[in-house]
Amino acid sequence: MRYATRAYLLLLNGMALLAAIMLVWLMVAIVLSVVIRNLGLQPSAWFFLSTEYAMFYLTLLGAPWLVRHKGHVHIELLTSILPPLALQVLSRLVALLCVTVCVVLAWKGYDLVMLNLQRSDYDVRAFFVPKWILTIAYPVCFSLMAIEFTRFVVGRDILHSGEAGIKE
Repeated sequence: MRYATRAYLLLLNGMALLAAIMLVWLMVAIVLSVVIRNLGLQPSAWFFLSTEYAMFYLTLLGAPWLVRHKGHVHIELLTSILPPLALQVLSRLVALLCVTVCVVLAWKGYDLVMLNLQRSDYDVRAFFVPKWILTIAYPVCFSLMAIEFTRFVVGRDILHSGEAGIKE
């Protein structure tokens, strides 16, 4: 079990690292594109397409890691005034709702990937890219988010701290 946990954490951290690399690529590609345009040249269509894909992927790839580290945005106004027992119940119910939503989105994402594969769909813009390459991120990332939210439903830790303000 220790090796499975380690492999799972490696997967989450690897996905987060890939998302971070894509974020850096976004910055580099935008700067290069502006410089190329200011030189009177036309940047490659690949710059634009790769930044679109990077924005999509970095959002999904980084999300499971953010859930694990409680990095998602939530409003602490209500949770900060709740008594400990009510906070426990509310936080676990919110996490359960999140699990439900993630499972539904993972399932629908899986259906979409299967449909893309059956139809041999392509994203036709500057290049022909098989759509399943884009949509495969849905079932993978939402399944991992469901696992992470499940930790807050059944584990010792809860999703909400019960404290208002920035804790850094």
